[in-house]
Amino acid sequence: MSKNIQPPVAKIVPKKLEKHGDVRIDNYYWLNQREDKEVIDYLNAENKYYEQMTAHTKDFQKLLFEEMKSRIKEDDQSVPYLYNGYWYITRYEKGQDYPVYSRKKGSLEAPEEIMFNCNEMAKGLSYFQLGGVSVSPNNKFATFGVDKVSRRIYTIQVKNLETGEILSDKIENCTGGSVWANDNQTIFYTTKDPVTLRSNKIFKHKLGTDSKDDVLVFEEKDETFSVFIYKEKSKKYLVIGSQSTMTTEYQILNADTPDADFKVFQKRTRGLEYNISHFGDSFYVLTNTDQATNFKLMKTPETATEKENWKDVIAHRDNVLLEDIEIFKDYLVVEERENGLTKLRIMPWSGVGEYYLPFDSETYTAYTSTNVDFDTTVLRYGYQSLKTPSSIIDFDMKNQTKEVKKEQEVLGGKFNKDNYEEKRVWATAKDGTKVPISMVYRKGIQLNGKNPLLQYAYGSYGYSMDCTFSSTRLSLLDRGFIFAIAHIRGGEDLGRPWYENGKLLNKKNTFTDFIDCSKFLIENKYTSPKHLYAEGGSAGGLLMGTVINLAPELYNGVIAAVPFVDVVTTMLDDSIPLTTGEYDEWGNPNDKEYYDYMKSYSPYDNVEAKAYPNMLVTTGLHDSQVQYWEPAKWVAKLRAVKTDKNVLFLDTNMDTGHGGASGRFEALKEIAKEFSFLLDLEGIKK
Repeated sequence: MSKNIQPPVAKIVPKKLEKHGDVRIDNYYWLNQREDKEVIDYLNAENKYYEQMTAHTKDFQKLLFEEMKSRIKEDDQSVPYLYNGYWYITRYEKGQDYPVYSRKKGSLEAPEEIMFNCNEMAKGLSYFQLGGVSVSPNNKFATFGVDKVSRRIYTIQVKNLETGEILSDKIENCTGGSVWANDNQTIFYTTKDPVTLRSNKIFKHKLGTDSKDDVLVFEEKDETFSVFIYKEKSKKYLVIGSQSTMTTEYQILNADTPDADFKVFQKRTRGLEYNISHFGDSFYVLTNTDQATNFKLMKTPETATEKENWKDVIAHRDNVLLEDIEIFKDYLVVEERENGLTKLRIMPWSGVGEYYLPFDSETYTAYTSTNVDFDTTVLRYGYQSLKTPSSIIDFDMKNQTKEVKKEQEVLGGKFNKDNYEEKRVWATAKDGTKVPISMVYRKGIQLNGKNPLLQYAYGSYGYSMDCTFSSTRLSLLDRGFIFAIAHIRGGEDLGRPWYENGKLLNKKNTFTDFIDCSKFLIENKYTSPKHLYAEGGSAGGLLMGTVINLAPELYNGVIAAVPFVDVVTTMLDDSIPLTTGEYDEWGNPNDKEYYDYMKSYSPYDNVEAKAYPNMLVTTGLHDSQVQYWEPAKWVAKLRAVKTDKNVLFLDTNMDTGHGGASGRFEALKEIAKEFSFLLDLEGIKK
């Protein structure tokens, strides 16, 4: 890396921010003007600096990209599923970035009908996302949403699948998804608040009419809730859901009568969470009512849906989290999580002969897949582990036989899962809590402290970090890296209490758990501070920002992707997307207790004059979830005060948002950048 290239210096414009009598001076607040030429110039200058400083890795990035691409089956397709008389297939063509959605009537031998070729639709666009394809009950029409900017704001249109014609109906500013009533004429959809991007209104549209005439069905006025709509698997009910971090409410309507009024299922009560599934003349309710922290399953008649009518089906258990259910005519399938691992429980409605699907690894994940049919004995589920490529399996619940419908192919001829070791170990956190770490590496490595190790985590919103396979990750493993997932508090990996103990005024457990996992990996000679790397994105980027303020000496390099690092300022700004809905996760800083606690860990507020690790920070100019200016301000402040000579890069994708590039190969280029950053720090050149 050239030492002569000087990093850009952001100008200082002090802005006084005052709350609860506490004054913070933000020198880089001016960077939040997306339309300002000076802001764009600064972001471009940072990009240029990053390009110049990493110019020597360009060929290696290309090699990594080609290597990762060569493992992917380019002409791939999904396992077909049968729905309402048609087989549906999503496939990719060789050399193409985007999927083709198609269907076949009645049998897989029937001629293919192309519904949407996203490669054609994406021509000339730097970003393209198709979402929410929904076929009418008579199979004639399909609604679809398109996002061309990457701010997750979609325009919905309707296609006549028989003629290929796109109808004149056009609905702007939506979430992308929509739902058909059973009359093949009425569509329900969700719109977003234009400023905060909160999903807040459900509208009803009649085919062939102007969207200006659409009827507002429901408006969610509570800013801490977002709203959505779907149709039950039984096809009998349309359901409007309102959801906040800790409270849910549903409204139901018979799908045959779209012009009638929705009826509240069980009115919202703070702290009451529930999900509903219709079957026969009843609803099954997955809920945390009556202190069922890990959730229980209850049942209620469809004519009497209020809580006082709910009866237990599966009782609450302290050590098992009830995550989801899948209903079939003769079977109930329950997704559970115990000791950090997912389990699939098969329960015949007859009450006789229930069993669990057998899984023998400690670093796997299993989940129900596409099961749109009630009247079948076949459960479709997915399975993968850190070293086992993902499989889609059809399991006959009656005969207990299975058929692997598809196993992810890893091309190139070099991959053999037996060349890798996967294991789970437990670190002890500073309060005595045992925290699981899942890891994978090439067999035969020595535990001598010299192995490069990438430690990954998320740790927020009760989102569990499952052990999934990644063919791109092989580019690190085959060059000697260990990959480790720290299942820290704030996720739901060990049940709901695991989440409760890593949010609000317990949030710091998330950060200290990660650090204690790092110390464990160092003490047990998996790696050393010279070779330890950390990565996290979004709320995991907040984790990175806090960890390097608390224990920078443990890491040689850190990747913070789209990081949420300016916690206090963002949570005080209720015009920013997501803010008000986040109060139950982080706390409301308008309350002094939460303000003080947030400020004590907020990465941006706690940057100090000290040595930090080598860092790569990434963002997207159009990010709607973590605004680009958070990482931009953070990098500017770090540049101004840090005392080390380590590299600090800000890479802003000027075309995309929170999810990065939309094409499958473009996304690989972003991973190649990250991997070359890590490998370069390790002195690995090929």
